Order: sequence, then structure tokens, then C-alpha cells
Amino acid sequence: MTKYLYCLLLSFASFCVHAQNLDQPYVLTLGIAQDGGYPHLGCTKQCCARAWTNDSIKRWVVCLALVDPISKKWWLFEATPDIKEQLHYFQSLTHGQYPFLPDGIFVTHAHIGHYTGLMELGREVMSTRDVPVFALPKMKAFLETNGPWSQLVTLQNIVLPVVKADSPVFITPDISVTAFTVPHRDEYSETAGFRIDTRKKKYLFIPDINKWDKWDRNIVDEVKKVDIAFIDATFYEPGELPGRNMATVPHPFVSETMHLFEQEPAEVKAKVCFIHFNHTNPLMWDIAKRHEVEKKAFKVAAQGIKY
Repeated sequence: MTKYLYCLLLSFASFCVHAQNLDQPYVLTLGIAQDGGYPHLGCTKQCCARAWTNDSIKRWVVCLALVDPISKKWWLFEATPDIKEQLHYFQSLTHGQYPFLPDGIFVTHAHIGHYTGLMELGREVMSTRDVPVFALPKMKAFLETNGPWSQLVTLQNIVLPVVKADSPVFITPDISVTAFTVPHRDEYSETAGFRIDTRKKKYLFIPDINKWDKWDRNIVDEVKKVDIAFIDATFYEPGELPGRNMATVPHPFVSETMHLFEQEPAEVKAKVCFIHFNHTNPLMWDIAKRHEVEKKAFKVAAQGIKY
């Protein structure tokens, strides 16, 4: 009888912990690829060949969903060219428990993989009303003053709240998102990263940056402050683009990032979740390479996973 009661109490405690976790905000990966997606336009090499004929291994452009089960609200990070599929994908992952459109969209910068999905909100498609799009000042001005994006503002398909770098935006009383700038090829706008603070977890999202040593912050220190850090893994190593000068598209190589964390304990490395893979990056298509990185304690983002 005593043993039975003990087991019953253990089961009840386990249920309570599980129920509490169900109420906690979390992040879903709706895409993991670099701006061109996977497979990549024009690529028939080994890296993309199978993906052209096998839908199950295709991957969408980098995108996160932040979900709050308490308020029944959710937010999208990046408006990608794959937004149509990603919104439906979100519904399937969450079994239709949330509104189809997010309660807001956070955009990092004006490169095609990160904002062009906003076109689907216009009158040619959904003709939405007042969807909040959060962006730093130059990105906000770019959307307001350049067509066709300016039409979204004029027709009130979207609204553009004021966002300041390093100033948290409270999207619920318990959840804040703080934008900060990172060095990148800022042809049309500055480039943002985001820190997400929820009731239980803290996340970092930096899908694009030139090189870690160009930033005025230390990436190792920043990763230590959060639970999960989704960071730029566009390329794995030098020489990945034969015939192209990779200095014209600078990103921190995965090999460089792992070296920076080499002396850190496994619990710090485990906070790093590589994302934003170019089609040439073997972490996108080589299972053995993924396992090799994971054996070093790092995470490799997979589409449709809850964090």
C-alpha cells in the first residue's frame, strides 16, 4: 500500500510538472535555411539534388514562432518568402489552437529572406488589417518609403510600432523582446538581432552577422546569458563557394564559432543552436556532419522542433 501510494504521488508530481511546462512560452522553428531556401535555385549538385525530388527533405527559410499558451498569442520572427507554407505549418504543429495570423512579426533586416513575405499581407493576397511589424528605425523607414511595402502601410495592412535598440518591447506582461544591432551588409537597413525573455526561458536570435569580432559584444558572454541561442551558421568553413570571393558575403563559419567556444563547458556549448544554413553547408544535408557537431555538445536546428 505504501509503495502504491508513493508511485501515485510520483505520477501526480510528474503530471503537475508536465502541466506547468504546457503553460510556458516556447519557440518553434518554422524554417532553418538561408534566404534562398533548400533546395537552392539553380543548384543541381549533390547538396541539393535529392531535395528537388523529395519534399520531405526540403527546408524553408529561417523563421521562428514564439508561442504563449497562457494568452493564446503567438509571434513570428522573420517574414520569409516561405511565409505561406510556414503559417500553415504552424497551424499543423499547434493543432489549430492559435489564430492563423501572428499577433506581431519581428523583422531583422532588409535582405530578401527576412522581410519579403510581408507581400502576402497585401490586398493581392490576404489584405490583412493592422498586423504589427516590429523593426528598427532604418528598416521601418525602408518599409514606409519604398514600394510595394509602403502600400502595406498606406492601406493599413501592417502597422509599424516604434522600436528602439536595446529597449525591451513587452508583448505580454511577462514576455519581452529586445532588438539590438549587429554588423552586417546594411545596404537598405540596419541589421537586428533579438533577445526574447519569457517567464522561464531566454532566447537569442542572430541569423545574420558579418563576423563575431566585428560586433561590439562578446558572443560567448551573450550566449551565457540565455538558455538557447539561435545563431548564424550560413557557411560551415572557408572554400564552400568555389569560384566566389566569400569575403563579399561575410558570415562567421561554424568552424570559427565552435573554436570560440572550445574552452567552454558542455552546458554552455549546448546553448548554441546553429541555424540559417546555406545549401552548401553540410549541416543542412549531411547527417554524419550534424552528428559530429552535436557530439561536441552544440545543437543543430531542425525544422519543426520546440525549444
